[in-house]
Amino acid sequence: MIPATIDLDLQSVRRHFPALALEIDGRPVVYLDNPAGTQVPQRVIDRTASYWQTMNANHGGVFSTSERSDALLLEVRAAAAAFVNAASPDEIVFGPNMTTLTFALSRAIARELRPGDEIVVTRLEHDGNVSPWLALQEQGVIVRFADITTPDCTLDLDDLVRQLTARTRLVAITHASNAVGTIPDLQAVSRAAHAVGAWVWVDAVHYGPHGPIDVQSIDCDFLVCSSYKFYGPHLGILYGRRELLQRLRPYKVRPASDELPGRWETGTQNHEGLAGLLGAYEYLADLGGSKVVRREAFEAAMARIQPHEQALAARLIAGLGQIRGIQIYGITAPDQLHRRAPTVSLIWPPHRPEALARWLAGHNIFTWHGDHYATELIARLGLKDRGGTLRIGLAHYNTASEVDLVLEVLAGFKG
Repeated sequence: MIPATIDLDLQSVRRHFPALALEIDGRPVVYLDNPAGTQVPQRVIDRTASYWQTMNANHGGVFSTSERSDALLLEVRAAAAAFVNAASPDEIVFGPNMTTLTFALSRAIARELRPGDEIVVTRLEHDGNVSPWLALQEQGVIVRFADITTPDCTLDLDDLVRQLTARTRLVAITHASNAVGTIPDLQAVSRAAHAVGAWVWVDAVHYGPHGPIDVQSIDCDFLVCSSYKFYGPHLGILYGRRELLQRLRPYKVRPASDELPGRWETGTQNHEGLAGLLGAYEYLADLGGSKVVRREAFEAAMARIQPHEQALAARLIAGLGQIRGIQIYGITAPDQLHRRAPTVSLIWPPHRPEALARWLAGHNIFTWHGDHYATELIARLGLKDRGGTLRIGLAHYNTASEVDLVLEVLAGFKG
């Protein structure tokens, strides 16, 4: 039995990540750009190199390197199924990234839609979970938006329910906002969507490094994430209910298998990247106290990660509140931080977010500015023409001293 919670040994954690030792001009780098991509542990690097050295071959050969490669791909698919708690590895589809997978599946879903059918999305979304559905307007599909409340940027669930009709075919929703961190009540959304016969599509890209993904508990029909957000290589992962992956018709080349999951993976996959993905899963399993990649280990890892990240977020939010003029978007109440990822977006008028990011970068503190591809959200907040926000994104390898440093440097901003 893996313990439910174990204190996070931060020094040990950081030793797994070679990039954390990087110095520029003799000063250490502070990675707070994590929502756009985390750093990777040595195990990911080793797995990727090992693939090229010992099993670099295409799928389906009768020789040793191809057989090794195929065995590894089966292993990483099983690990991905455990990561999202899918019922079967056959429900896992790999691809270049979440956005590409969403566009591909949205086209297949469109084959079952008729003019006047409706899709509901929310104002919290990354545009990768908006534009693929807006593209279906070309064939007469109606796209509705569920609103948010401000300034805490939480989903207005009542408004989402109002958007649902007998013609709603799909609800697309984030697991956690990549801009402001909000974690919606996905179980409530699934209940409401399924009550009108709609499918639920979840974008878990931003949530992936911060909490346990459980497609069975959420009761979603599809879920997508990208491993470069949870310490792995640039890859996309799709979960789909078996019956839906079998029912929908993919766009693929004729020689490709019509069996699951290969019917959705037309073309050669990024095998070396998938080897690295296995390394990311092995790292997380190890963090969860297991040498074997399994579901319980992922849950245990997240039980260690979440309290540490929430403590860092609380420290950051409290410190930002002491700097006159800074406005934070998203949940800030200390007793509500479990409802958000440790990603903090702010503005500091009249300073532009880009100027703040450049100031921090000059001190080797890496953050992002702009709309973060959360186009609808930034427009809803009235920030489209004001440069968006400055986004500070924490990960489990960040430290309290790094949080204190960013607060100190921001407080000394000379715009």
